[in-house]
Amino acid sequence: MAGVTDRPFRLLCRRLGADMAVSEMVIADTRLWHTPKSRQRLDHEGEPDPISVQIAGAEPDMLAEAARRNVDNGAQIIDINMGCPAKKVCNRAAGSALLGDERLVSEILETVVKAVDVPVTLKIRLGLDRDHLNALSIARIAEHSGIQALAVHGRTRACAYKGAVDYDAIAAVKRSVGIPVIANGDINTPEQARAVLARTGADALMIGRAAQGRPWVFREMAHFLATGEHLPAPTADEISALLREHLEALYGFYGEQSGVRIARKHIGWYLRAHPAAARFHGAIMAAEDPATQMARVQACLDASAGEALAA
Repeated sequence: MAGVTDRPFRLLCRRLGADMAVSEMVIADTRLWHTPKSRQRLDHEGEPDPISVQIAGAEPDMLAEAARRNVDNGAQIIDINMGCPAKKVCNRAAGSALLGDERLVSEILETVVKAVDVPVTLKIRLGLDRDHLNALSIARIAEHSGIQALAVHGRTRACAYKGAVDYDAIAAVKRSVGIPVIANGDINTPEQARAVLARTGADALMIGRAAQGRPWVFREMAHFLATGEHLPAPTADEISALLREHLEALYGFYGEQSGVRIARKHIGWYLRAHPAAARFHGAIMAAEDPATQMARVQACLDASAGEALAA
């Protein structure tokens, strides 16, 4: 998730139970990698194995060169994005827009697989829209091209993130290929994780938006899948400590000014279920330095804890 799964967030998710955390989407045009944003997306210092880097683009040779450069920079897995529905990505004929050109999909996958000596994986959707469902065809192309694992979001490009996820379509993809298939889409709770695995027969689950503001969701799901029992919910003190850790990592990674700005969305996700969040929202978002932002976040958490006790 571009703008979300940066190095600080990936490290936190891995520590809280994620088996792998894929990088933010990196544009394939290496001529643009000199920007601060690109340099930060290519920074994997201190990350545990395996380091998986997602690349996006529409030119086979450009994607191959991006893959080679990322491997030289420490990537142990290259993930190709053909699932992003964002207009700014699809308008460049990249992301899920590629699903409409199976010949190009085949050329891209074969070119990238031949370019590197590490596993190459692929993320897709079910097709461009409900009238153009071709996930089965794309999956077979992927397997034939040497793709080592396939993540499938159970919606079309046109659906974006709306409407029900078609887990039966993911199951059909799983039955059609011999490579590992990873189910993705609206997996928010431990019970959903178990149900989706059972319904799709998938080899693994990919969790995205459910981890925003809840990075502990990975350990909760893993524990439930292993034991059938729920872990205790994190305490208010633990949530406070994790949020402070996350904010400090953002300040350190991006610098104070950018870190405060980038932290705002994460704070909103962490606090959305807290009773005092609405009352403190404006003040928190207006903070322009780390100390003020941190103090206002803590005040919100303290107020929420007090209101919960009073209730």
